[in-house]
Amino acid sequence: MNRRVFFAATTAGALGANDRLRGAVIGSGGRGRLLTAEFKEIGVEMAAVCDVYEPNLAAGLKAASTGARPYDNYQRLLEDKSIDLVVVATPDHWHAQMTADAVEAGKDVYLEKPMAHTIAEGFRIVEAVRRTQRVVQVGTQRRSYDIFREAKQIMDSGAVGEVRLVNSWWLNQTPAALTAQPPAGKLDWEQWLGPAPRRPLDPVRFSQWYWFWDYSGGMMVGQAAHVIDTIHWLMNSTYPVAVTCAGKLSMTGAEVPETTSMAIEYPGYLAVFTVGYKAMRYATTIDQLKQFHGSKARFDVGRESYALYPEDPKTLELKPTVEKRLPGSFPPATRAHIRNFLECVRSRQDPNATVEMGQSTNIVLCMALEALRSGRRLRYNSQRRAMEG
Repeated sequence: MNRRVFFAATTAGALGANDRLRGAVIGSGGRGRLLTAEFKEIGVEMAAVCDVYEPNLAAGLKAASTGARPYDNYQRLLEDKSIDLVVVATPDHWHAQMTADAVEAGKDVYLEKPMAHTIAEGFRIVEAVRRTQRVVQVGTQRRSYDIFREAKQIMDSGAVGEVRLVNSWWLNQTPAALTAQPPAGKLDWEQWLGPAPRRPLDPVRFSQWYWFWDYSGGMMVGQAAHVIDTIHWLMNSTYPVAVTCAGKLSMTGAEVPETTSMAIEYPGYLAVFTVGYKAMRYATTIDQLKQFHGSKARFDVGRESYALYPEDPKTLELKPTVEKRLPGSFPPATRAHIRNFLECVRSRQDPNATVEMGQSTNIVLCMALEALRSGRRLRYNSQRRAMEG
């Protein structure tokens, strides 16, 4: 038994119920700092912060625990044997390398969604996590949120009936053009690029990386990571059969369209997810919806609500027989997801959002990106673990 596997096997015994965990964050931008504050609030000592951009590093240290150590290279942070867990909240193109390196170093990981940037990277994470026996929670927090867990029970009860179609969307607004100021402090651009293609420093790519193919997949990936994962969960699905995708780019300076629609074929049903970020602005209570069209009922699941509409054979009118709406209840979902992760760090059980679940969604996202760029319907070959078409 090598050192890392031995560490994994003995962690449960080494950490008692009252032992304080020591954590670190890699990538202390806005999301990284939010997660740092949440982990610290729950009781984790956030003892280290890593970022290649000096202003983010300084802000991350303010959010972390007193005396937290600064790092500008994540590999040096991983050498600290006193760190039990790390939060990876970097741009998407770094997720796979950092997570694999972290579990190899004996750390458990809270990994922001999407899990990876390519299908191969996702399988690399799965294999590394299972070989090292580390705990990795993918940041799809709906899996730990009461409303969605109740929605799962309703779906499993059979009340919706046989579902052949799932419609879903996420609507909001983006600026007319991407803009950015030059970096306000020291930035290690080469390290930020990491596995991405070499380019001269570009302030727009640095601050608006979400909208460039090399680093992410825009809102279609960022939002679909949550929506597709929820559909998989409620429909008990894993890999897709095929994916198509169309888009419309209106935002000046971006590469990834802000308006897209993907159609995902699964054994037995079709799911459609549309991102419309050139729409009017919406409140977070009504900006997204998943509609499960069943043979017995339609089941609507929003960010903070669900409603079951059975068929009325006499009037065919829609009246919910089961409904819950809790505006403002979603923010604590992240903390519930973190609590589940920390419980599993101590128990060594699988968390609510495993790497296998994250990879099923990641495959759909990567296929949608390629389908959008190529204009082709792509099939998934599970034997080859690759898209074809």
